[in-house]
This record gives sequence, C-alpha cells and structure tokens, in this order.
Amino acid sequence: MPIGITWTVDDADTMTANEIYGEVLTRLGDENPRILAMTADLAGSTKIGKFQKKHPERFFNFGIAETNMMGFASGMCEAGFIPVVSTFAAFAALRCAEHVRTDVAYNRRNVKIIATHSGTSFGPAGTTHHCTEDLAVMRAIATMTVIVPADAYETAKATAAVIDHDGPCYVRIGRSFEPPLWKDLNFDWEIGKAITLREGTDITVIACGPSVLHAVEAADRAERQGLKVRVLDMHTIKPIDRDAVMAAVMDTRRIVTAEDHNIVGGLGSAVAEVVAESGKGCVLRKLGVADVFSPHGAPEDLQHLHKIDADGIEETIAEVMKMDFEQDEDWEDEV
Repeated sequence: MPIGITWTVDDADTMTANEIYGEVLTRLGDENPRILAMTADLAGSTKIGKFQKKHPERFFNFGIAETNMMGFASGMCEAGFIPVVSTFAAFAALRCAEHVRTDVAYNRRNVKIIATHSGTSFGPAGTTHHCTEDLAVMRAIATMTVIVPADAYETAKATAAVIDHDGPCYVRIGRSFEPPLWKDLNFDWEIGKAITLREGTDITVIACGPSVLHAVEAADRAERQGLKVRVLDMHTIKPIDRDAVMAAVMDTRRIVTAEDHNIVGGLGSAVAEVVAESGKGCVLRKLGVADVFSPHGAPEDLQHLHKIDADGIEETIAEVMKMDFEQDEDWEDEV
C-alpha cells in the first residue's frame, strides 16, 4: 500500500515518529475502510487522535481498560476489520501480555499494536513507565511479528507495511523526540530484511530503534581511527534477518548489538541465538539495559548511562577489537 507522504528533514522538529505514524495511519484509513483505530485514553500522547478527527466513526477509546481493548480488537478482526491498537509500550506489552497472547496471537488475529514511549524514552516518568522488557515478551509470543523502527521515516514505512501484513504485529516506537536517521522516504524497507547502513570487514554493529543513529555515528568515528565498521539497522526483531547476521559473523567475526531494552531477550539475544544455532564462533557483546531497572532521567542521559549512545558504542567497538577469536578457515569441527 503506498504511503503517499512527502516530508523532508526540514519537518523533523514537528513531524516526530508519533506524528508521522498518526498521519500515515489516517491516510491509510482514507483508502481502506477496514482500518479501525483504538486507544486507552492516550489519543493525544500516541497521536492516534489524528485518525479520530478524520474518521470518528472508526475510532474507539476504551479509557484505562487496555486489556478490554485487546479483546475487542481481536473480535473486530473476526468481523473483517484491521484494528490498530495504540498505547504506551508498558501497557501494551506488560499489562496486556496475557490478552495479546490469548485473544490476539493464539487466534492469529490481524491486530496491529503500535506501542509508543518504549524503552527509556519516557525517562523522567520513571521505572513504571519505562518499558525495557517488551521485545522479550513479544518475541516469545507465537505468530507475533516484532518491529522497531529507527526513526520517524521508518515508522511511516513500518505502519504501511504492517497494515498489508497478514497477522498480529507489534511496532515499537519511542516518545518521539528522537532525531531522524533518514532524510526522507527514499529508501527500501521490508519486514524481516536488515538495512546495511555502513559496510565494514573489521566488526559489525547491529542496532535497532534510536541506537541505530548512534551506531552510525560511532562507526564514522571508528573509521577515522582506521576501522571498517559494518552497521546493520535490524528494524525487524522477529523474524530476524538470519542471512544478515550470518554474513556479519562470516565477514567480521566480531559483533556488537545495541538496543534501548534489557540485554536479556531482545535484539542481542535474538542475534546470539542465530550465532549459536549456526555452530560458528565469533566475539559478541550486547549493549542495552544490563538486567537492571533503569533510573529516572532524560533519555539522552539514560542512553549514555547504558552505553547505547555513540560514546558507549564507540568504546565497546574498541574493547571488542582487542578480543581474539579462534582462527579456523573452514569452521568445521574435526570428527
């Protein structure tokens, strides 16, 4: 389905990820009368309220009753609609976990969950509103597709893609003060296919969400030190792009993952699973929230604390480059 938008980097200050998501969904709703929009008293914060203004007859506000919203969305799928559910990630993935699993995924309902304020992006709100477990939860739910766009432009691409995708989807975005990675929408984007942003043969950084832009900056800094750093934008966590991961293993044998999420169960774990199942060896370092509850703070400060900003990624690249891996040209075990 075409997106039909023409924003440029000049709009970045006003057209944040949430703004673009709300605008794209509204335009898709113009073309497809099967699309419904639902929220739980967060139409303004998640920007799904844009859809409400244009299509009030297809908008539903459930109040502070997120679990009921998931059940209703599942039922509307049975009637042939495509429900788009939007609330904070802490509510969508944690409070509603049972209902997402049983009402939506178990029945393979065509529900699209757009979770905002994810990771530590709502930093000043504190631990109750941080959500650094949602990727682990959603990855573990059968039939669920899990997507983490890097910026507003990828969010636009992802929103259109999940509407066309048959099956439940979880799209994770931040609070929407994140700077843009892309300048416009002139790039290829496909569910399950990583984007190579920098080529390199010394080490690979695999990142998702706001960490992607930081990974690019860190790679550019490392290049000035003589290192060739490959950067992969792994926007789809499930199904993960196994080919891209294995190419990184074979070509660089050193991998750093970066995500605004607990290091347990998220992108880093997904990459580690691919590597372990392959039987090939490499050095792997996972950056993220190190199995702790993050403190309060501005998102930029928390990213620095958890070493998922450019400084932390650059530092980790240098550390991993000092680590050895076993040289084996054919990588085959002796019998």
